[in-house]
Amino acid sequence: MSAEDEVRKASSQFYSALNQMTIGNAQALSDIWSHSSSVTTQHPIGGRQVGWDEVQQSWQQVAGVASDGKVELKNQFINASGDTAYETGIEDASFKIAGEKVGGQIRVTNIYRKENGNWKIIHHHTDVAPPMVEVLKKLQGS
Repeated sequence: MSAEDEVRKASSQFYSALNQMTIGNAQALSDIWSHSSSVTTQHPIGGRQVGWDEVQQSWQQVAGVASDGKVELKNQFINASGDTAYETGIEDASFKIAGEKVGGQIRVTNIYRKENGNWKIIHHHTDVAPPMVEVLKKLQGS
């Protein structure tokens, strides 16, 4: 199997776990993420998390208010070289945050690293999605 095919498989695992998160369960994300102190994420709700503890906490927080969701990666492009790979595409997302429907098409870049023979995600970066930010601002103001 080529490195690109292996990364495609890891990407499928990530998006399967991400879909679980959009219905309230962030646990599956733990399996596909590296647990290193250097992993990072920049979600569509803004901000940046550094290190597995912060990244995991951010997924759990969103899962705590998410429901009825689905995220599909479209227009996927993968490039792999050695033990590092990246993927770009468009996330077509639709879910509820605290009962309010949010979503849209969001550009994404994911970076993977091969660790102990398995591809793990080490960075997830999306555009900021103003509708999601607004819903979360309302929640924080409550």
